[in-house]
Amino acid sequence: MPSLETLQELLVHELQDLYNAENQIMKALPKMAKKATSNELREAFQEHLGQTEVQAQRLERALALLDAPVRGRTCDGMQGIIEEGKKLMEEEVSEDVLDAGLIAAAQKVEHYEIASYGSVKSWAELLGQDEITALLQETLDEEEETDRRLSEIAESVVNAEAALGADGSDESSDDEGESGSRKSGNEEEESDAKRTSHQAAGRGRRAASSTRKRASRNRT
Repeated sequence: MPSLETLQELLVHELQDLYNAENQIMKALPKMAKKATSNELREAFQEHLGQTEVQAQRLERALALLDAPVRGRTCDGMQGIIEEGKKLMEEEVSEDVLDAGLIAAAQKVEHYEIASYGSVKSWAELLGQDEITALLQETLDEEEETDRRLSEIAESVVNAEAALGADGSDESSDDEGESGSRKSGNEEEESDAKRTSHQAAGRGRRAASSTRKRASRNRT
């Protein structure tokens, strides 16, 4: 890795890093869209793919303005985040829960980009690179809007459906408990009926025995 002695060198280094990150995202988004079961989530991924392509073009322009090459240095941070999302997609996960996990994975990507674009935009502004600042601000606005949209999808639809799937098992358990309670109550009622029947039979036997004794005394 070359030494970085000026803020402009650091800016170039981070722009190249972001360019590689955007290309990694372009490869990951179609896979995430294919796995998503929520139509709204799938559409969000597909739309952001188009945005990401434009964002990569903005980075090419920014690097050209700095007379810097666009080379494919690997963004290790983005690689790790995408790999984590890939492992989730390979797990055996219910559809609703997978959608919730995909949103979390996508928002990790967005938060990484928001932090990175916020930094490079500030550096470009300090260096008086007005056109680059405007390009980066445009991308930053898109990333923040995408993050908000993912939150809305999660909070209005996906998370609730994932939670409902979990609650279904609890409701089933509750139903079984109620059924068991009803069964226990029925058993108690049957036991009470038996005791009442036995008591009535006992009174009948005692009454018959008393009648026989009186009849015997009368004969005597």
